[in-house]
Amino acid sequence: MDKAALRRGLRSRRAVSVTAPAVHQLIHRQVRALPEWSGLQTVLVYLPLPGEVDTWPLIQELWGRGACTLAPCCCPEHCGEMDILEFQSKEQLHPGRYDILEPDRRICGHRPPGEAEAVLVPALAFDRQGYRLGFGGGYYDRLLSRLDPAVLTVGLIPHENLLDHLPWEAHDVPVRVVCTERETLHFPK
Repeated sequence: MDKAALRRGLRSRRAVSVTAPAVHQLIHRQVRALPEWSGLQTVLVYLPLPGEVDTWPLIQELWGRGACTLAPCCCPEHCGEMDILEFQSKEQLHPGRYDILEPDRRICGHRPPGEAEAVLVPALAFDRQGYRLGFGGGYYDRLLSRLDPAVLTVGLIPHENLLDHLPWEAHDVPVRVVCTERETLHFPK
């Protein structure tokens, strides 16, 4: 099956499926159990859309320990690319392209993506090799390709969207960890 057909099927399933908050809590528990998690001081997070694993409890935990949170912001000059901005509260966010919350460029400072020690990565699906299926714009593919391989990249997904294999291409970059409510998968750098 090709990526476009998979996307259509997963979007349809996501539109009618509601992931229970308990599933999100179990995924958060898996993230918190990662050996690196408690020591991270700069984390690039995604700001969740409906149907994505909620990252707000993790963001608030990071703020509570004084960590720096970064979020992607669609680059107005280059379609398909994202800038990285630091934000410190929900009040510093506004709907951007595709109605995804993003830091307000007027008040949030730009940061190089290489400053992130870890990246929380959304997807429609991940596979058991760490490859992701996104919405098709290539935004995260471009972002992940700019990171040092030592950066901890963590995909968050309900177990029902963890597939055995996804079609991937040479430019696709797998994540290093996938957390579902049932298991955590680690992949080599």
